[in-house]
Amino acid sequence: MRREGIAIIDFGSQYTQLIARRVRELKTYCEIFPWQISSEEFKGCPPKAIILSGGPASVTGDEKLSMDPELLSSGIPVLGICYGMQLMGDLCGGKVLYARRREYGKTRLFVDDHSDLFHGLDDTLNVWMSHGDRVDIQPDSFEILAHTENCAVAAFRNAEKNLFGVQFHPEVVHTAQGKKILKNFLYRISGCSPDWTPRLFLKETIASIRDTVGSERVICGLSGGVDSSVLSVLLQKAIGHRLTCIFVDNGLLPEEPKDVIGKLRALCGISVKSANAGNRFLLRLKGIVDPEKKRRAIGEEFVRVFEEEARKLGPIRFLAQGTLYPDVIESCSPRGGPSVTIKTHHNVGGLPELMEFRLIEPFRELFKDEVRKVGKELGVPDEIIWRHPFPGPGLAVRIVGEVTKERLDIVRRADKIVAEEVSDCGFYRRVWQAFAILLPVRTVGIMGDKRTYESVVAVRAVTSSDGMTADWAKLPHKLLERISHRIINEVDEVNRVVYDVSSKPPGTIEWE
Repeated sequence: MRREGIAIIDFGSQYTQLIARRVRELKTYCEIFPWQISSEEFKGCPPKAIILSGGPASVTGDEKLSMDPELLSSGIPVLGICYGMQLMGDLCGGKVLYARRREYGKTRLFVDDHSDLFHGLDDTLNVWMSHGDRVDIQPDSFEILAHTENCAVAAFRNAEKNLFGVQFHPEVVHTAQGKKILKNFLYRISGCSPDWTPRLFLKETIASIRDTVGSERVICGLSGGVDSSVLSVLLQKAIGHRLTCIFVDNGLLPEEPKDVIGKLRALCGISVKSANAGNRFLLRLKGIVDPEKKRRAIGEEFVRVFEEEARKLGPIRFLAQGTLYPDVIESCSPRGGPSVTIKTHHNVGGLPELMEFRLIEPFRELFKDEVRKVGKELGVPDEIIWRHPFPGPGLAVRIVGEVTKERLDIVRRADKIVAEEVSDCGFYRRVWQAFAILLPVRTVGIMGDKRTYESVVAVRAVTSSDGMTADWAKLPHKLLERISHRIINEVDEVNRVVYDVSSKPPGTIEWE
């Protein structure tokens, strides 16, 4: 681990990242590791505690994912969640069976012991279950801490070895007081301190950047989004005039980023150079309809532009990017675990294998809300910090199908209308993102007593705290009506607007 904190061992659960979110919310540092991690790899900097995630595998099946058993006998506190509890029970000599009555969704939990994990909690709790197997008989020296009507061993403990397990998911919001359970494990049982703060992150990160860069220069990819904007201010604080930001006008952006960049220049005198590359990006995307190919093409083209700009400035071997933890998680399991690739982010899996730079990515293990807190600590204005997230590949992934100049013009105008109306109605800070998507279909309409056969625009607005999960925003009907009316009347090529009412999961926030 990079510093003392919590090691989350990933067995492929869809909730692994939520565990990390909850731990970070409790101001405790954590990292996610694959299930193959060995105790030997923790020797240099052992974790304060370990959390075993859930997962789709079965302890009783042929595709069982196991772990280094020494981690269960090291004395380091361990909390197993769902599959993690079953694996702990199995490795410690208990009996795990397929449950005759499976438990999915909200379940009533009866607490039998309030001394540590359930300290200060009610006698009965609503918890979120999602399991087919269960610990039928707990291992020797394990005590039952809680049960449900269908699961006699819903939580257990081996006090001597500091081992704990819960069959339910305390990390999801559906589990009442789930955060308090995690807090008890982190503070009461493991002795963690709530010291993971933006101020501490800045102190450690600035020192690390100075140590890495030495007296050399750095270029930073500045898009005008939240992450790259906060990063540019952080780098300016760390290395001063040896930073040059490069704004690549790739023709795939809305109009606002240029305004943000002007404000950053005024804020702390950041040196920003622009590269007009719209035509080359459009040429590179010609004929591509697969979203993964789009992302990779854009990622490589960005790097090539940065290389050309760096050569103009002199020998520069460091490129800074505002890569976030969700970018890494969705592109690939962050440390080679069993989680699947959701989509390749242009700045992670989309990067070319060969490039002239060494990457600096201070936010690689931060979530979006954590970056905003860092920006606040740095004094970045709220109007920049609270800008809606915008995909690195830009409007290219808000066009389903081939990207052309004409289609970019359509989605850019529609997207601007969505942003204006959401802001005017006071919903900008109440939603995580709101934007338009151009679909690759046409529909029949009637305008001015004439038949039309034109494009369809989808509007997407979601609420979220971190971008890892999201729900569709229940925008007022009057607002949706206004958005639809304006798009159809002001964007000539569109005659129909639809609203996306899917959540993440099963959908993602962006369509591609």
